[in-house]
Amino acid sequence: MESLKIASDNYVAFTFFIGTMAMMAASVFFFFELNTTPAKWRTSVLVSGLITFIAAVHYYYMRGYNLETGESPTFFRYVDWILTVPLMCVEFYLITKKAGAKISLLRNLIAASIVMLVTGYFGETIDRDSSVMWGVISGAAYFYIVYLIWFGEVSKLAQQAGADVAKANRVLSWFVLVGWAIYPLGYILGTPGGLFGLQLVSDPAAASHAMDIVYNIADAINKIGFGLVIYSLSRTSN
Repeated sequence: MESLKIASDNYVAFTFFIGTMAMMAASVFFFFELNTTPAKWRTSVLVSGLITFIAAVHYYYMRGYNLETGESPTFFRYVDWILTVPLMCVEFYLITKKAGAKISLLRNLIAASIVMLVTGYFGETIDRDSSVMWGVISGAAYFYIVYLIWFGEVSKLAQQAGADVAKANRVLSWFVLVGWAIYPLGYILGTPGGLFGLQLVSDPAAASHAMDIVYNIADAINKIGFGLVIYSLSRTSN
């Protein structure tokens, strides 16, 4: 179909395409490596493959949506996040489970990630007039996750689990602190009054296209990077 061809200057659709291919390739790698993965890390590597596979499917549809409408696929992006971000939080539970992580920790991580995403979606699409309120709630849930993995229960359990797990947790924590920080920034740029009522951009359409490109690159780095850290842990941990 002519309408689905990517023009040479359509960098948004191009990054959707690259994201699709990169995350699908990562999924194939993680799934094929399961047979040689030690049994105690097999679930973690499997979850890594599921994260990138789910994202690859969503990116395929987001690419088509963007090509057909020229708009940012905000709804589909949040659908992807509501499935993959909790799974990324599950990884923290899985790597600390043998050190005594309880199911309550898993529930807290998943609940915080869902609150972060649902309130972010409300503020960005449904109730934009109250975007600051929703953004504050979403940000609080995000920083709660950051606290758990940097200073709270996850961090303490990772230290008890050994040097390899502690190192992996630190790298994953940096992904959350730095890599995930691009999403609140996009929220601020994409909602009215996102930062104390200030008008941050003069051309919202151009800002939306720019943020789609940044989101696509950041998503691929975050999701594939998460998986590679887990994969590396499965090969180095005793």
